[in-house]
Amino acid sequence: MRFFSLRQTSRVVLLSIGASLTLTLSAQAATVAPAVAQTSNPAGQNTVDRLTPANSTDGIVALVNENAILKSELVDAITQTQARARAAGEPIANSAQLQSEVLNALILRELQLSMVKRVGLSPDETEINQRLAQIAQSQGLNSISALQQRLDAARPGSYAALRAQLIEDAAIQELQQRQISRRVRISEQDIDAFLASPEAKRLNQSEYQTVHVRVPYIDDYSRLSAAQREEALKVAQDLRTRLLEPNVNVSEAVAASQGSYPIPIQGGDMGFHKAASLPTELSSKITNLDIGAVSEPLLTPEGIDIVKLADKKASDTMLIPQWHTRHILVKVDELQTDALAEQKINDLYEQLRNGADFAALASTYSDDPGSAGRGGDLDWVSEEDMVAPFEATMKNTAVGDYSAPFKTQFGWHILKVDGKRQQDVSEQYRRNMARQALYQRLAPQAQEDWLQELRAGAYIQVLG
Repeated sequence: MRFFSLRQTSRVVLLSIGASLTLTLSAQAATVAPAVAQTSNPAGQNTVDRLTPANSTDGIVALVNENAILKSELVDAITQTQARARAAGEPIANSAQLQSEVLNALILRELQLSMVKRVGLSPDETEINQRLAQIAQSQGLNSISALQQRLDAARPGSYAALRAQLIEDAAIQELQQRQISRRVRISEQDIDAFLASPEAKRLNQSEYQTVHVRVPYIDDYSRLSAAQREEALKVAQDLRTRLLEPNVNVSEAVAASQGSYPIPIQGGDMGFHKAASLPTELSSKITNLDIGAVSEPLLTPEGIDIVKLADKKASDTMLIPQWHTRHILVKVDELQTDALAEQKINDLYEQLRNGADFAALASTYSDDPGSAGRGGDLDWVSEEDMVAPFEATMKNTAVGDYSAPFKTQFGWHILKVDGKRQQDVSEQYRRNMARQALYQRLAPQAQEDWLQELRAGAYIQVLG
């Protein structure tokens, strides 16, 4: 059985196909043939045989190219969907629409898994184990083996099924990323245009201390009289005048403006926040204010807002640590066992201790073709550029020194740190964030187009 996750958001059912992007099922359902058998009643009208665990006898409900989707898979998927919806506080009825949406999701998943098999995608075992470790930790367990024991004790084979699910999800995610990245083209000119837009202001790293207060309406805005609207605006304007005073005590200003107004004024000093965490509708106004300035009263459906920029911590530069690193790699593969690789790296380590030149040894013996020709030089390395064991060893190695042999998923290493610096990557960061924002904007449509093409090129038969 293949597994998938489903959640309901704002009355739209979404199928999680992989870990990075979601597919809106309701938008796809219209293109799917009926997902369940239909029979005719005496009046000549079609009625739906709703699938449930009680009435499900296994059989094929759909053919997808050379593969079949079983009724039991559809029933299990519907059950999981409903369970997740109930957990989210938005239960879903077992309707014909739900069955059609879930079957469509299974069809699309089957098509993607077939493509995964054709192109030979194989997720990294380390990534799968990390995900399993996270699941174990979330259940209060300290190891993957403890998770396996708990799952299999409750239901034999559950751990293997979970691992298979995670492998499929990771493979589909990688497939989607490949397909979508080919379709989403973002030029440097696109990035320049985005950075010149008001939206890009949310990418800056400055922190803003804001005073945000609201004068709530006495009633729903549509039912307010002109006098009531005028009263709320008068309170807001009085409060704005008080907040313009330097070094104002916000609580005292709010209390003084409250007067006889029947609804308590809300808000106060909100502390420091980065622009990206400010409310979207207010961020452009706040980032344009000078320190000490107060916005004009802002009319909203809930009340009248006043915002003061009390202070700002400018952070136009982003400094990150970098290490100028070299390494020697001895790979473990079908031609070289782990024991042989360990013996070889230890021999090289002894040569280093006896005064051998690191760059010369790397050029001669390293199995990393990308750096061996440069004496093992990896250039400047930032945090999270390398796998965790490499980064940890690099951080604990003094400048000018080399490490003891250590192992990663790629084999055995010795690294040397030639230098360390603080590098300003502010512009690179802003451009990367802009690229990511543009990608997130364009990716959903690119994904939908790709899935439609994938479906159009497939043989799909829904069986009644």
